Amino acid sequence: MTAPVRSDILEDLDQFRSDVRSWLEQNCPESQRQPMTPDQQYWGGRRGSFPSDDARLWFERMRDRGWIAPEWPEAYGGGGLSPQQAKIVAEEMKGINARKPLLGLGLWMLGPALLEYGNEEQKQQHLRAIVNGELRWCQGYSEPGSGSDLASLQCKAEDMGDHFLVNGSKIWTTKADECDWIFCLVRTDPDAKKQKGISFLLIDMDDPGISTSPIELISGESEFCQTFFDNVKVPKENLVGELNKGWSVAKALLVHERKLMSEIGSDSPRQILTPNEAARQYLEFKDGKIADAELRGRITDYDMRMQAVALTHFRTFEEKINKVRSPAPLIMKYVGTEAEKTKSELLLAILGSRGVGWEGEGFTEAELDTTRLWAMSYAMTIAGGTSEVQLNVVAKNVLELPQHKES
Repeated sequence: MTAPVRSDILEDLDQFRSDVRSWLEQNCPESQRQPMTPDQQYWGGRRGSFPSDDARLWFERMRDRGWIAPEWPEAYGGGGLSPQQAKIVAEEMKGINARKPLLGLGLWMLGPALLEYGNEEQKQQHLRAIVNGELRWCQGYSEPGSGSDLASLQCKAEDMGDHFLVNGSKIWTTKADECDWIFCLVRTDPDAKKQKGISFLLIDMDDPGISTSPIELISGESEFCQTFFDNVKVPKENLVGELNKGWSVAKALLVHERKLMSEIGSDSPRQILTPNEAARQYLEFKDGKIADAELRGRITDYDMRMQAVALTHFRTFEEKINKVRSPAPLIMKYVGTEAEKTKSELLLAILGSRGVGWEGEGFTEAELDTTRLWAMSYAMTIAGGTSEVQLNVVAKNVLELPQHKES
């Protein structure tokens, strides 16, 4: 059972919420209190630029407050907040539609992994640079021949004494052509089986021998790249964790990636309709109900599922606070991305012929965004571990079902 929260703690949290609400009201510019389109996002980095003066001001105020990374230690530029306090900050920001002042894989994924596995020198070098928006990171995990079976990766790093020599390539590296550094899984023991010969390296994208090639997507965007390493020298001090034991770091980081992806639909930069909003706008009603019984049933089922997802998120948060080990987080990436795909399919069914547009006149921006996000929703069930892989993880590690063995 979850332990009850003491009344004095609740009073302290109530006061904290009041303080947060007051601070946000005084410090968040009005222009930063509305949904942002992709061109209004700030990702930091050497090549990054603020979309507006207000965006810069909002970032600087949040950075100085420590709320870019509210749960990180203050020593590394964070806010030093408890999980409960960080949740309150997020809730109050959402309450006024405050934009996230900084986005990035360094903030969401690498930073938490470094806090767990990085040495003090690595933490000092990289964590504050992430919070300050000085460096933008990309992820080097998948390879052309190693996607779902990530542990079969072949990008190698040879030990050359004072450095590693990296050769190979990575694929689906998001915005690699705009990033400053890449956190990368490499094979450092070619004779070891799969996970046992993998290490976790931090690599400067400006190092000689690195090149990128954008990959065009069906959505018309090019968020992904293939990244090539040709005799790239990486200092030994850029090894995170122990040599040949990078799989432990990789798994820790994937927990944060999958948590992020489980929440993918809750903070969309585009203003698309919810299924209920779309139904009121596009469907015929009879006697106060949606006339199409099949669509009415699908919308109801979706609403119930999303309520269950919200309650499970709350459960995992409470278990985290009370340090209760739970298998629930393992299912959330699967549940979250499948729910987003279901929502997109449902929206297209509700929009009917209004949901087949791709570009040009005759369709609203919301309708075109809905169609494009439908295409992206399928990609989200693949990135970070396919839905099928996630189900295998649950079957093996949670349900402990017997594994099929080929004869």
